[in-house]
Amino acid sequence: MHFYQDPQFGNRMLTLMAAFVLVLQIAMVGQRWLITNIRIFAAQSFLLAGIANTIAYFNHAPHLYIAAFLTLALKAVLLPFLLERMVKKIDIGQEIAPLINVPLSLLISGGLTTVGYVVAQSFHRPAEAASPASLGHNTLAVAISLFLIGFYMMISRRKAFMQVLALLCLENGLFLAAISLTYGMPLIVELGVFFDLLVAVMVLGILVYRIQETFDSMDVSRLSRLRG
Repeated sequence: MHFYQDPQFGNRMLTLMAAFVLVLQIAMVGQRWLITNIRIFAAQSFLLAGIANTIAYFNHAPHLYIAAFLTLALKAVLLPFLLERMVKKIDIGQEIAPLINVPLSLLISGGLTTVGYVVAQSFHRPAEAASPASLGHNTLAVAISLFLIGFYMMISRRKAFMQVLALLCLENGLFLAAISLTYGMPLIVELGVFFDLLVAVMVLGILVYRIQETFDSMDVSRLSRLRG
């Protein structure tokens, strides 16, 4: 058997890519430059497409090839391109004052990663033999960590733009969980999710632009001025 057809080789590749995905997520937490964060998200989505493609290859799952292609085309290419254009248009390069400083945010992200691995332990099957059907199960902890860190970013960042990115990272965690446990949702559901995600980002992009135009800032805390 060639090494590239060995499920153990595929499992190592998935573990390596999932590790890089998690490192990129934590790097995003510590990064204030918006363009850099967009490119980190693009790299993370590229790796997720690679994970989906690897699982599809070893399990002969054609619908996962489509999910991998959509992830690559939409989340690694199209959305980063649109978001970078938006950043250049509103002319704000970085987040100056997040609600929680970077060192503490990194510490919290480490704690959330630990929580993700503890939760994933309940799904661990040590007696499970290495086979195509078991590929990706070890990435569940990373998926839970991505979800938790994405949610934390949504509530800890002032800039509406960073909250959009956090939502996308949270969705990446859900996508990784879906392909790691069930090898993806039915194709029609995946297409619907990708379409909804694209529309949501477009709507949020318009909202971000209007906030910037009205308040000369993307700080969502200024929305409190609209009261009364």
